[in-house]
Amino acid sequence: MSGTAGPVLVVVAVLLAGWYLAAVLLNTPFQRDIYKRGGVEDVSIVQLVTDTLAQDRPVLPSPHQVAVEIWETTAEKSITSKRSLVYHSSITLSSTLLGFLMGTVLGILLAIGIVHSRVLDKSLMPWVIASQTIPILAIAPMIIVVLNAIGISGLLPKALISTYLSFFPVTVGMVKGLRSPEIIQLDLMKTYSASASQTLWKLRLPSAAPYLFASMKVGVAASLVGAIVGELPTGAVAGLGARLLAGSYYGQTVQIWSALIVAAVLAAALVSLIGLAERSALKRMGMAQ
Repeated sequence: MSGTAGPVLVVVAVLLAGWYLAAVLLNTPFQRDIYKRGGVEDVSIVQLVTDTLAQDRPVLPSPHQVAVEIWETTAEKSITSKRSLVYHSSITLSSTLLGFLMGTVLGILLAIGIVHSRVLDKSLMPWVIASQTIPILAIAPMIIVVLNAIGISGLLPKALISTYLSFFPVTVGMVKGLRSPEIIQLDLMKTYSASASQTLWKLRLPSAAPYLFASMKVGVAASLVGAIVGELPTGAVAGLGARLLAGSYYGQTVQIWSALIVAAVLAAALVSLIGLAERSALKRMGMAQ
């Protein structure tokens, strides 16, 4: 464990040092303007660095400012408070999980159809790939507007945007996984007179399990991005996207960065949960490495 933790701690220390250095460099011009307007002269380097790291609205907040903001908006706020990052994270998480579930199911079904039908392989797969060339920031407002026009609002529109981003890696991963059995294994199933459905359940799906979990890790992170993006064009008042919007409106860069860090931690937690499920499932299937 210590052998693994050492390099990780070194990387974290380097990132923090670089973050502090960037904060000082980016905040220094504004701090000098503050000194000039206040008639302050002959400021020491130490004082300058200290002041640049303690600005109320810095260009780039320092790590300790973000940490304090996260602590104050999680541990010191009720989870039902509109200023609590736990509350906003739960709103974003609900649409993330719903969109991820729909995207995973859709991706698996598409992959099964593509593998078993040459027509779908030649006609559908190019459209699946082409769908990902459309920027999500362009399509998200259209989805929101169209669904609102037919009376659908709230969780579902954001979940559909998450679905749009998460189904693609699952589809591609499952297609690769369902085609992973060797020819000799497929011939053996034919020798046993196995039907296409029996081959699917007894050979293709078990062989595709490692590919499915790998693609789900990508999909759940993309689903979270989709949920946050889905909150932006709606002018949402709740969710991590809403926190980003509010921070940009009022120039609260510390609030923006705290929401970004919480989103990153949330994504890492979701990927880790899928990793745990993967190890458990593959162990039960006798495929654990």
